[in-house]
Amino acid sequence: MAQIPVELEENQFRVFYAQRHDQLKAACEQVMRALELLLKAAPGLDISKVEGRVKDVDECIRKFRRKYRAALEERNTPYEIQHWITDLIGVRVVCLYEDELEKVAQLVRSHFDVIEVTDKVAAVESTETEFGYKGLHMDLRFNATQAALSENQAAALWPFELQIRTIIQDSWSVLDHKIKYKKSIPSQLKRRINVLSALFELADREFLQIRDATAAELLQAPDETATSSADPGEPEVPRPSRQPQAGSELNAFTFLKIANHFFKDFDFEPGKVDSFVADIQTWQPGMTRSQFNELLRHTIGTVKRYKQHFEEQNPQGSFNPFTVIRHCLYLGQKTQFRPALRNAAREAFEAWLQENPV
Repeated sequence: MAQIPVELEENQFRVFYAQRHDQLKAACEQVMRALELLLKAAPGLDISKVEGRVKDVDECIRKFRRKYRAALEERNTPYEIQHWITDLIGVRVVCLYEDELEKVAQLVRSHFDVIEVTDKVAAVESTETEFGYKGLHMDLRFNATQAALSENQAAALWPFELQIRTIIQDSWSVLDHKIKYKKSIPSQLKRRINVLSALFELADREFLQIRDATAAELLQAPDETATSSADPGEPEVPRPSRQPQAGSELNAFTFLKIANHFFKDFDFEPGKVDSFVADIQTWQPGMTRSQFNELLRHTIGTVKRYKQHFEEQNPQGSFNPFTVIRHCLYLGQKTQFRPALRNAAREAFEAWLQENPV
């Protein structure tokens, strides 16, 4: 196509964009749905969000002017703007952890054909003059198998850009756009921006290491339950109290080791565990994992019988493992763990205990 005046060329692109805007929006929504289903089915991925947009028409034109026009005109190469904007549809997947960027990339390769990959992290790390980091960018389109599905056929007409970032990379990118001057500035200001960027990068790596260290702590937590052969569903006469030893305090990790022994099929939510163990530490400061384990073993048989009674009387009521443990704590040390039960729950439990002595 012969070159035409810049204004006419850009107006033609605006017409092209306006005529297809509704198609682009529908395609963007379908790409997002396909990605959400794909990511949801993948085990072990922590995805914060999936979001998408159709690129603004003025932004498209500015991008073309900045990246492509000069080189094309220098080579006297015919062009139409729409052929050079590969991210009319843009989708972003935001992960929690750095090591998930490549996992997501590998996953999408199974459903989409890869046109191009740009590793923004590597690009920034290879220079001393750039600030921040923006994750992994991939230009994609539905592969033949996925494009043949009826729900994908309209979306398959369009390539799209996928940005894969961690939540911290995404936050930095937002803030980075608010820094108006980053290149032709005094060196001391440039250094401060570099320091800020490094703090975000450090936060990403620390977050990943904390995740891995938490997993290691869970694996290494001492198993108090291994020293007793008693059935966890039956009461047990308590053993003589042991003197607390250094590092023997009950914490979230040792709580889970013990709780998972008594409730093998229950998925303890980390946030609730964290708060619950903090409550136990408030009710009885310095409680050890051995004391907690022995208290549960001594009382859980009685509490399970009460649980059965409660559920028969209250078919819609909830008596989950946290509730069982609260009752065990109270039964084991009524004065110390009185706050573990609300007044109504405590009175109902006491009434049942009077009729069913331990």
